[in-house]
Amino acid sequence: MELWFTEVHNKNSRASMRVKEHLISVESPFQKIDILDTYEYGRVLVIDGFTMLTEKDEFIYHEMIAHVPMAVHPHVKNILIIGGGDGGTLRELIKYPTIEKMDFVEIDKMVVDLSKEYLPFLKSGFDDSRINFYYQDGVEFVKDKEELYDLIIVDSTDPIGPGEGLFTENFYKDAYKALKEDGILVNQCESVYFDEDRKEFERAIGKLKRIFPKTYAYQAHIPTYPSGHWLFGFASKRYDPIENQNILEWQRYNINTKYYNENIHQGAFYLPNYIQEIIEKA
Repeated sequence: MELWFTEVHNKNSRASMRVKEHLISVESPFQKIDILDTYEYGRVLVIDGFTMLTEKDEFIYHEMIAHVPMAVHPHVKNILIIGGGDGGTLRELIKYPTIEKMDFVEIDKMVVDLSKEYLPFLKSGFDDSRINFYYQDGVEFVKDKEELYDLIIVDSTDPIGPGEGLFTENFYKDAYKALKEDGILVNQCESVYFDEDRKEFERAIGKLKRIFPKTYAYQAHIPTYPSGHWLFGFASKRYDPIENQNILEWQRYNINTKYYNENIHQGAFYLPNYIQEIIEKA
């Protein structure tokens, strides 16, 4: 008998992958966590029935959420990472020797523990002395912070369950205060292909625009995410992500990437008309 995992995008759309082995299934205090070993996509992290990452294409998401802001503000020293319990974003950030401190805030320690055990291609991200680990709610963590961080990366789940608070206007206001005068915030911003996801993107980008003087969205092609067309938010007190792209400075790091490069950086901000219209109206 064949075993398949099916992710429900909405009542009219689903996506399936054939499973070799269901490695583990647990209920944490916050969510249901499953890790699968699949034929086509390698190991897959599933939370509350939704695919968080696959071994085959996780590098796209993690490179784009980490390297885009670092190529705009290459002198980042202090970073706050909220979410990202799988370790992929940390894996990309530890490649920068100039970073001095990373505060890593994850509400669900079980995601970290299971990722270390079952997703070995990500676990190098946890092995760096510059990382301070905090297992608590990122919404609460950021409330009393002022002008501490050069960069905040919100590597959250979808805006339901534990990740819901990370899409609120109050959280974005607190994040703004926690950033230095030239700080950048980057977050995963869903897709706009399906109606339900588009509404979440509209709300998120609209809130960022009300708070940050410079707000943009950028895109990446991630095949195993719903529609494959994924968006990130880029909000800054000072920087334009294209005008201030520091190509030469970033190249000096000599970082090996599989997806991100200098041209992808620029192209990611050139969005289709229908997405530009959503951003303008948000």
